Amino acid sequence: MESSDESPSIAEQGKGIIVYKVGERQYVLDEAAAKSAFLQKRVINGRNSSEFNVLPLKYSWAYELYRKMDANHWIPHEIPMFDDVAQWSSSDYLNPVERNIVKFGLGYFSASEGLIGDCGYSVIRENLCAPELKMVIGRHVHEENIHTDSLLYMISSLGINPHEVNAMFLSLNSIKDKNELIMSGMPYLKKDIDLTKTENKKLFAKAIFSLTQVMEGAQFWALFLPILHLCRLGKMPGVGQMFRYTLRDETNHIELGRCLLLDLFREEPDILDDVFVEECSNFLLQAMDTEFSFVDDLLPQSLPGLSPNELKKFVCYNANRRLIGLGWDPVVKFEEEIVLENPLDWASEVIYLKKNESFFETRVTEYSKASELRGVDEESDLFEGINC
Repeated sequence: MESSDESPSIAEQGKGIIVYKVGERQYVLDEAAAKSAFLQKRVINGRNSSEFNVLPLKYSWAYELYRKMDANHWIPHEIPMFDDVAQWSSSDYLNPVERNIVKFGLGYFSASEGLIGDCGYSVIRENLCAPELKMVIGRHVHEENIHTDSLLYMISSLGINPHEVNAMFLSLNSIKDKNELIMSGMPYLKKDIDLTKTENKKLFAKAIFSLTQVMEGAQFWALFLPILHLCRLGKMPGVGQMFRYTLRDETNHIELGRCLLLDLFREEPDILDDVFVEECSNFLLQAMDTEFSFVDDLLPQSLPGLSPNELKKFVCYNANRRLIGLGWDPVVKFEEEIVLENPLDWASEVIYLKKNESFFETRVTEYSKASELRGVDEESDLFEGINC
């Protein structure tokens, strides 16, 4: 094929070979090899090379979710804590139950976020093959670092003794039991593991389920709701704003885990059988038992507008949404009834941050960088997500 010096030309040579010419220079490209590499893109047991070639995208949902997560980026130290410090310093403004909620929130969340970040990287990311999946998990881990930074900022601003926070995480059974349950299968997966074996595939899938659907998807909510309820009452607005941004991030992490599991089930059909679904459902039920104990410690008596039983029922409702999102039957009960309806009407209004919203008269920075990326601002976004 003739070519000029001004523009490149391409000639197909057959069998997937392309000759690319620019002037007198000729480049031979193996299109067949590139297509073969694309076909080997898998969640696990695929092509796992060091070049980290994201294109062409196979898991487009992962990149869309990455962009959505990036558009929601926030910086803890830009959120004012003046009102929180004044309220926390006053002996009259917060009652003992409200102070307990804040301390429990900081005590549990400060270490659990580190657990999620570490396992997200060493357990999930390091066992994935497709670069775009590694990319979005990397963003997930980065957001856990932001959440940890926000907790350091809150603790230092309020002048809370960090040893007291750590002691709460290490000493209270309701907190220890929650995290020990989640961590029960993680250490083994941090080592080299043969993911061609069905039992190991199931262990890996259960780890994703445990971190994203159980811990982030169900356990965190008993903590978030009381803190956001305090904000409804005009109390601890800076803490509430940071937890609200964090909760917006967590909804994306839940969706990330859900989509990852659905693709894993499609590519590795030997994982998804009745036994696996039953094991995961039972694991979630165990997590709800630890969550009820946590609620008893977190909220030992009712606040105006929020009782321990209402909070437990909301946690059950949220847990069942995780199962439904995977196409499984809801099994989580409260007082012998499977909970399928949100018992707290105000929760959706408080949880989902809308653009240009004034949050208790504090400045809210809108971090969206592209107009086509919408934030999580409706309950349906949390539970239905993007196509995957």
